[in-house]
Amino acid sequence: MLKNGISFYLARKRILSAFFIGAVAVFGLVGCNDTAFDQRDNSEHISNSIIIPARNSLVSATEKVMSVSEDKVASQQASQQKGNEASSNALITKDIRTSFDHGAKGPEFQKYIVLHDTEGDGSASGVIDWWDSNGTGVAAHFIINKDGSIVQCVELDRIAHHAGYGDTGHNQKYGTVDESRDDKVGTKSIGSWASDYGMNSYSVGIELVHVGGSGDYPKAQLEALDSLIGYIDTYYGFESQIIDHKAWRSGNSDTSKEFSRYLANYQDHRTYA
Repeated sequence: MLKNGISFYLARKRILSAFFIGAVAVFGLVGCNDTAFDQRDNSEHISNSIIIPARNSLVSATEKVMSVSEDKVASQQASQQKGNEASSNALITKDIRTSFDHGAKGPEFQKYIVLHDTEGDGSASGVIDWWDSNGTGVAAHFIINKDGSIVQCVELDRIAHHAGYGDTGHNQKYGTVDESRDDKVGTKSIGSWASDYGMNSYSVGIELVHVGGSGDYPKAQLEALDSLIGYIDTYYGFESQIIDHKAWRSGNSDTSKEFSRYLANYQDHRTYA
């Protein structure tokens, strides 16, 4: 009984509260209506002074956004066109091998172009087949034949195992990090003196068909390297630092002594001459 009485009391209280709030709202609307005609002209003036500039600002902002979007699209199309032209000039043939793919390498991680010698006279296609057959997963992104033809076997946005372990302290020197993007399949430690492993995740590897000490590099091969570096620069939209393999790991033979003057030129102005 007590419970029913309390429930009835609370219900009546809610009804009275709702009635009171409704009455206040009605009287408020009536009051507003009485003064509405007197204030109409002033309100219209105030509304126009607020709404029109706001509308103009919105239109202006919309036009700016559309302009920026159009500029961005145009820039992307221009970059793509340049990339296609650079790729065409570089005469790149693709022979992508999944066994050489060791993880993602987005443009935010790209820092270096690492140059190598194959230390053999075999063709790029033969080198790629040999890499693929030995099961180590080692490969560079590109190989340049002596006649200037280029074969790509790893996509630019993927990690290739071309640099391996570097001198201890070189991760800090080159700003690279040994982290989980690289699956490290097939890698083996080579000693405490070369314990840093990070360059693969931050670089593009290029192999030149050449044996150290065998003589100069053919002009066609060097011109192809010029074009390939230009293509990589265009692809990313910025210039990566150019080093050779022995800069990352001392004691390596690549690149050869006969390449040293070309390397200096590439590092200075990105062409061999």
